[in-house]
Amino acid sequence: MGARQVEGLWWLLFWVSVVVFAEVLLFLGWALLWRRRRGARVRTGDAMPFVTVLGIGVPFIVLVAVYGVGLRHLDALARPPGGADMTVEVVGHRWWWEIRYPERAGAVTANELHIPVDGSVRVRLRTADVQHSFWVPQLMPKIDLIAGRINETWLRAERAGSFRGQCAEYCGQQHAYMALMVVARPRAEFDAWLDRLASPPAVALTGAQRRGLAAFEQGPCAACHTVRGTSARGTVGPDLTTVGSRWSLGAGAAPNDVGHLGGWIANSQAVKPGNNMPPQPVPAADLPDLIAYLRTLR
Repeated sequence: MGARQVEGLWWLLFWVSVVVFAEVLLFLGWALLWRRRRGARVRTGDAMPFVTVLGIGVPFIVLVAVYGVGLRHLDALARPPGGADMTVEVVGHRWWWEIRYPERAGAVTANELHIPVDGSVRVRLRTADVQHSFWVPQLMPKIDLIAGRINETWLRAERAGSFRGQCAEYCGQQHAYMALMVVARPRAEFDAWLDRLASPPAVALTGAQRRGLAAFEQGPCAACHTVRGTSARGTVGPDLTTVGSRWSLGAGAAPNDVGHLGGWIANSQAVKPGNNMPPQPVPAADLPDLIAYLRTLR
């Protein structure tokens, strides 16, 4: 895992720093004690061998060794071990993440990146607007998303679980709420999840949920969002095909529950000021049905 490479390098630098700091304090104490006892100045010529060995030679050897270890780690971080098992595309927007699985047509989600356990995943990164930075501290060091350029990194999780990620480059008012969750699943579970993601939702709807679907398709939601299997084909905002099961609303701005979802639909600016979704003129009578429908999208 890439984070382990970074951790190992950090601890190496830490202990080298501890040893150097201790050495400096030791020789400083020795010099003060020696001068107090002798009461005389040290001649420059007498100190030159000492300065040459411990002031130039040893630091040079340490720096070269650390630099070599760093180059080895950088080379290991540059490419996934054994090659990539799959590729995922991540697009940074203000202020949310779009995730695409190009090897599976139609597989698109937002603010959640699912990967298989023990699989090496190549991540291709680009930005749709300003500069962002993709950072999942428990898995890999950060990498920038630069306008007009595609950068690549890779992820590998050695255990199942959820790993919090964050935009690490200040990108505007809601930079703090541009989070994502990397979810590592066993291979069989991941393959089943990816099949569901690429397919239209197949859930029997109740009467209230069908009314919510009609309100979604006939209202302003469909102009900006996509839900596979419906007439909604908007591309301005996140794909909502799995919105009911996502870990949060607004890329970490609010919990994904009934109350917060209703508040987000009615006026997301009160939850995440400055985002691109204006307050929605959804009739109060239609809002519970719309929420009930969106909760079925998993």
